[in-house]
Amino acid sequence: QLQLVESGGGLVQPGGSLRLSCAASGFTLDLYTIGWFRQVPGKERVGVSCISSSGGSTKYAESVKGRFTISRDNAKNTVYLQMNSLKPEDTAVYYCAAQRGISGSTCLALTYGMDFWGKGTLVTVSS
Repeated sequence: QLQLVESGGGLVQPGGSLRLSCAASGFTLDLYTIGWFRQVPGKERVGVSCISSSGGSTKYAESVKGRFTISRDNAKNTVYLQMNSLKPEDTAVYYCAAQRGISGSTCLALTYGMDFWGKGTLVTVSS
């Protein structure tokens, strides 16, 4: 089975931090551009951050620049999203997704078009 599994979500206070992980099974991530997307209940999914297959290029939505950091450890077949200075508006279900043959810039806009998707992990930012 080809799967992406997100973990690390939970409840955090405003200003706090969380690190999300996206682990692949059934395939290796080293040839894939990976994106993090989020969806607020009742609203459209949006791109948050993407990282190229080599890790040499990263892209961020304007709303998270300076607060979130995407990284990958291909040896562990895992991609991370470090989220700092969290705000209530960051509350959403966060999904990771993978696709070969695309740039990080293209990835950020593929809110429904990536080849592989995880089930998501819920992040709630609240006092």
